[in-house]
Amino acid sequence: MDYRPVLLAVAVATAGVLPAFLTGGLAVQIRGEMGFGSAALGLAVALFFVSSSTASVVMGRFVERIGAHRGMRLAVFGSAASLLCVSLLAGSWAGLVVCLVFGGLFNAVAHPATHLSLARQVPPGRQGYSFGIKQAAIPSATLLAGLAVPGIALTFGWRWAFAGGALLALGVALLVPKERIGGVKRVAEARSTDASTGPLVLLAVGIGLGSAAATPLGAFVVESSVATGLGVGTAGLLLALGSAASIVVRVLFGLLADGMGGGRLLLVGGMLGAGVAGFVMLATGSPALVVPGVLLAFAAGWGWPGLFNFAVVKTSPGAPAAATGVTQTGASGGAAVGPILFGLVVEAAGYGTAWLVSGGLALAAVVAILFGRRMVLRGRPVHPVPFTNARENG
Repeated sequence: MDYRPVLLAVAVATAGVLPAFLTGGLAVQIRGEMGFGSAALGLAVALFFVSSSTASVVMGRFVERIGAHRGMRLAVFGSAASLLCVSLLAGSWAGLVVCLVFGGLFNAVAHPATHLSLARQVPPGRQGYSFGIKQAAIPSATLLAGLAVPGIALTFGWRWAFAGGALLALGVALLVPKERIGGVKRVAEARSTDASTGPLVLLAVGIGLGSAAATPLGAFVVESSVATGLGVGTAGLLLALGSAASIVVRVLFGLLADGMGGGRLLLVGGMLGAGVAGFVMLATGSPALVVPGVLLAFAAGWGWPGLFNFAVVKTSPGAPAAATGVTQTGASGGAAVGPILFGLVVEAAGYGTAWLVSGGLALAAVVAILFGRRMVLRGRPVHPVPFTNARENG
């Protein structure tokens, strides 16, 4: 297996989401300089994902037409511009939001482009593994954000961390090949096995609820851990450790998915269910449960998106970028709602209640995903069709 397309997908997806999670990881320093509260922090991160969610369906279809490599290059250039904008121009909460909203538009390009690249370049028997590795980009971004706290922000200042992120994104742009990997000529020319819009919308609701539950981990784990008595540097390292756990789980479960004949969405539901226990541990506010709570919430409660995206691609082999563009609308929408809801609950009732709300959202996500899976299976043709290795058998 050629790992170059997979590693490139990881780099592009990490660059795409880095503006949001770098903001969360450096929240203590940014809020200290600009003077806004937890709800405002949640809203700022949320608006990044609102921008991404609003543009996802259009960008998914756009990527089908311009090809994966052009889409990937566009995504990382846009992310670099967003990061540099924060570093140089964000002097207030409003300025920070403008820069993040701009970055969100290009995050909407990054995911469909990388999904199309993996669907076209990676052999079918290794695609689950590749999607697991690729989806590790999200906790990779939080890992970088966690390391940036003691490594850069506390030494040189938080703006230098954003400048460094911009340089990393520009470096990724140089790695994207010039040749184009195209999609289908017309999105309407999907295979007869492709999922219809109805099941995709319900699955989008499911991933949206799951994202709403999990995204606050990247934005609020540092401040929540500090509230239990941990130092800022230690809390940043805990964020990095939780992110690493999520990366390992995403890769391992992606590898597991390649050997499965079906049931991938069932496994997603099981992981979300296990993640609820991690949110409950965090809700206790007990210093003894902070570390295991963070690890379980990251590993199980946020370790499933790669498996989910792989299952969606299997439902729509004719237009994978367009299909994941639909579900990415839910993912980004949930990622938008999650931080702002969490921030509002923190200000009203504290971190304990906020983590319990995350657990409740994760349970609702399980229900939506399982119902979406049932709709996909009901919509399958009775007779076998070609290219069955691209089918999602539940």
